[in-house]
Amino acid sequence: MTSTTELRQTILQWIEEDRSKILQFMQEIVRIRTPNPPGDTRAVMDKVRAHLDGLGLAYTMHTRDETMPNLVATQNFNEGKKHLVLNGHIDVFPVETSDGWSHDPWGGTLEGAIWGRGSADMKVGTTASIMSYIYLARLAEHLAGKLTLTVVSEEESFGPNGARHLFDACPDEIMGTALLNAEPSGAYVVRFGEKGALWLRITVQTPGGHGAYPHVSPSAIEKAYELIADLKKLAEIPIKEPEPVVSALESSREQYDLSYGKGASDLARKTTINIGTITGGSRVNMIASRCTFEVDMRLPNGADVDQFLAAIDALKERHGFNYEVILLNRPNWNDPDNELAHIVTETAADITSIRPVSAVSLGNTDARLWRYKNIPAVVYGPSPRGMGSTDEHVPAEEALNVVRCHAISAALYLFRSQAKSST
Repeated sequence: MTSTTELRQTILQWIEEDRSKILQFMQEIVRIRTPNPPGDTRAVMDKVRAHLDGLGLAYTMHTRDETMPNLVATQNFNEGKKHLVLNGHIDVFPVETSDGWSHDPWGGTLEGAIWGRGSADMKVGTTASIMSYIYLARLAEHLAGKLTLTVVSEEESFGPNGARHLFDACPDEIMGTALLNAEPSGAYVVRFGEKGALWLRITVQTPGGHGAYPHVSPSAIEKAYELIADLKKLAEIPIKEPEPVVSALESSREQYDLSYGKGASDLARKTTINIGTITGGSRVNMIASRCTFEVDMRLPNGADVDQFLAAIDALKERHGFNYEVILLNRPNWNDPDNELAHIVTETAADITSIRPVSAVSLGNTDARLWRYKNIPAVVYGPSPRGMGSTDEHVPAEEALNVVRCHAISAALYLFRSQAKSST
């Protein structure tokens, strides 16, 4: 195989020959319930392992919690310095009720699309990583460097048992020179970064008392309202955005909004604050002595997380409350024109006739862990239709396009003639 054109054609032919098998695999893993919580992914991982076993592809398991296994498989090709890591997760959001679903949320139905919880986020994408790994194994003699597949658990809650565990257990195996991830993004964007997330649990306490005697104590609920109003003002803290991020987001506005809804491109550059839960009081005729609420702050690139924490501490002095940080994912980005991003962009345009633009994600993914290590991490996957909501689905051809884009992009990144120039 002497040309990238031949490489592309070979992979496309394999995927076309396997299209029914690929879609069936996606259906089967959607049918296996892996809601997080509780995050038990063993049944899906057994399916992944059986598939690799059947092809004679070796792997190792790295598990901190036996209910949340992680798989790492590596192939060494011809001599080369590049090491591409493929990453996908197998836990999904829960289904609180089947009301509002037109298809069984755990049915994995194939009717023009693959329907079910986790289809978009991200069992279609994880299948793309697995299939890419399999196809590149067939192309070993034409590739240089190393390819690693990581299939992980506990991404939805960003806990310590998934990809974070791999950075503790086997960092040298999974660091790489670039990461390719198929989290839901949509055909219009290739993501090179993410906003940060700061989650807080805040508790307000007062003496409380009988509701007929409001003069004896302030209400913890009412004090929480006052505090929330001041917390919302933290969105006005000025941010010094990195110029490459500003440039990329300004030029991607139209397609960004096509992917995520009108106004999303503005939010990518702003701090947003959401009060996700609130509980307080015990009876209608009592002054609430305790109120607890949780805050989800999304911070754009350039935000100083420590500045926000200092501002929260200042509010603590003023209002008197206790808080704990329940999640801190710092904003992250890498060069939007890095080599892998360029390959993915050109490949996606060739496959779909839509040229995706560079963008930053509003939400978080495991890709951030690689960016924290200064490793370029590129995200390109299906549209987030119904993600975390009802009727989650991925059109069948879109699902196959994600497989096509990932397999071809991975092969081009490690193509032998190209890799030799970097050795």
